[in-house]
Amino acid sequence: TIIGKNHKGAIVTINDRATGILRMKKIESKESELVKQATIELLQHWKHFINTITSDNGKEFAQHQEISSALEIDFFFANPYSPWERGANENLNGLIRQYIPKSSSFDEITPERIIEIQEKLNNRPRKRFNFETPNYMFNQKVAFIT
Repeated sequence: TIIGKNHKGAIVTINDRATGILRMKKIESKESELVKQATIELLQHWKHFINTITSDNGKEFAQHQEISSALEIDFFFANPYSPWERGANENLNGLIRQYIPKSSSFDEITPERIIEIQEKLNNRPRKRFNFETPNYMFNQKVAFIT
């Protein structure tokens, strides 16, 4: 999650480590019920491509068992104070902050703006993928699986 100015509002960010693809949704707060609903909504149509979820140890993931059950996947937690265990997600959150700086209020951020940022980042070439985009990598993965 990314938290807004004065801890008002949050953005749930989901990053597929293998392809770099980003899914994100703005929510009113980082309350566990809202995080659960957003996570399930963002991943429901992709659950056949997902094996596990790894999150940090924040209390916003208190309903991890419900997420795991709804998506039929295993849910893991990184070790406390070990952000490097989720390095791809931490890096992607940094890229999102290029569009939504830390001092930003989330009040004016629309769902359309969230999708615009998501698409910009999913179409941004990455060095780790030999300068292919996350969308390209994801489409290759889907074509390989199906």
